Amino acid sequence: MKENNLTKPNTQDTFIKGSAWMTFGSITSRILGALYIIPWFSWMGQYGNIANALTARSYNIYSIFILISTAGIPGAVAKQVAKYNALNEYGVGRKLFRRGLILMVIMGIISAGIMYFASPFLASNGSHSDPRQVAVMRSLSYAILVIPVLSIMRGYFQGYADMMPSAMSQFIEQLARVIWMLLTAYIIMQVQHGDFVSAVVQSNLAAAIGAIFGIAILVWFLLSRRKEVNYLVENSNKQIQVSTLSLFKEIIAQAIPFIIIDAGIQLFYLVDQYTFYPMIASLVQASDNTIETWYALFALNANKLIMIIVSLASAMAVTAIPLLSAAKAKKNIKNISEQVGNTLDLFLFIMIPAAFGMAAISTPIYTIFYGFDQLGSNVLYLSSFTAITLGLFTVLMAILQGLSENSLAIKYLVLGLIIKLVVQYPMIYLFKIYGPLIATNLGMLTIIFFALRHLRVTFNFNQNRTSRRFIGITVFSIMMFIAVLITEKGLGLFLQVSNRWQAVVIVLVSVVIGAVVYSIAAIKSNLAQRILGDKIVLILQKLHIKA
Repeated sequence: MKENNLTKPNTQDTFIKGSAWMTFGSITSRILGALYIIPWFSWMGQYGNIANALTARSYNIYSIFILISTAGIPGAVAKQVAKYNALNEYGVGRKLFRRGLILMVIMGIISAGIMYFASPFLASNGSHSDPRQVAVMRSLSYAILVIPVLSIMRGYFQGYADMMPSAMSQFIEQLARVIWMLLTAYIIMQVQHGDFVSAVVQSNLAAAIGAIFGIAILVWFLLSRRKEVNYLVENSNKQIQVSTLSLFKEIIAQAIPFIIIDAGIQLFYLVDQYTFYPMIASLVQASDNTIETWYALFALNANKLIMIIVSLASAMAVTAIPLLSAAKAKKNIKNISEQVGNTLDLFLFIMIPAAFGMAAISTPIYTIFYGFDQLGSNVLYLSSFTAITLGLFTVLMAILQGLSENSLAIKYLVLGLIIKLVVQYPMIYLFKIYGPLIATNLGMLTIIFFALRHLRVTFNFNQNRTSRRFIGITVFSIMMFIAVLITEKGLGLFLQVSNRWQAVVIVLVSVVIGAVVYSIAAIKSNLAQRILGDKIVLILQKLHIKA
């Protein structure tokens, strides 16, 4: 928000800066959300995987309700605010935000009430309702009262391409959430020696606690930037007059596609939630708790770790939408083409080595968080590569949204879900616990294929350049993967991967080796300089590193 009406920042610099802030917010919050699991899982004792299964099932439903309660409005507001700001109509954008805030309060109350009272119906694992699940779901419903307000405030800042407040609120929200989770879990399980379900309920209630702290920090940012925004509003063109009814219609028209598209990954997860139990139970003889444990391995245990790197894609996606929307409003096709290429290049540059790296250290990293479990480690290995398709799906859907290609994005999503549903049982039949992940990849790859083809044909982005960089990134990532694997196996000769603290040493050394190998390859080939732009060149010069 610090730019005045005449400032026209370089879109690549804006994107890199915005992505950096959103990456900070996403990564730090995801890391906190993963690190807490180490003591939390340990305090749950023998109920660790069951507790995780309860949380995973509840969060899948909760995530859908969050999307419904916000009605896609934060993303729509970010997009529309960016559009009006690009036209120097800052007053319209602020009016849109204030009207959207009213909608958020109403939607939060309605959605929270529905989730609370519908929990007995929703708490099903595909065979029967679980009263423990009902209690956990109801504890999450309180968060839906406040998260819509938090979300639209983030969307308003993002419309200004000001990502720092959103990033900081993510961090503060997650920090408060984790503190509450650990404090209550320790008291209930270690001090009072109470029921693990009560601890899980409190851990999920932490979502509401964190959201309140997130809102508080955003209110502070709004107040601190009030003078700058007032200046922009006063010096706007003021040629566009929009009624409140028109604003509501505009918000809702933009919001509906955001609900469907943003729910994409969660819809894939819901397919697993309601089909895995009956499908696997028809193929193997196992107890309810055993099947719940298998479900937890990929639905929460592995998923929580890969979402750390998938959040990289989410950060880029959030940054890309307002920039693409502004370019579309100005009908700047060349800028759109460049922005699409820059977004995909940066995604591939970061996501592919991150996924390959996590796959290479899947066994020790799983040990650190959940204890040694070879089956769990194998699931994490496959999940690490699945992160690439999940991340690319996230970025491509955001690009299509930013370009107002919402109906097309929805069609691609529906097609991908149909593929997922069709192949789900055959994949579970052939690959058992790995089946849902393979089915997800097949569905996602279908969406990715059609989205990339559309962008190439319609907006003529430089696919050849992106393809060349993709090949280079993949080759360097494989080199890094081999180096990390050799390091891990070498250290395994002296350290026990089944020991949590020795696994930490293996992971730290392997990560350093992997980062060095990939960085050297990317810098010496000038790939890093071409993708990251002038800023990385200046950093390399200051560090006296020659390409």
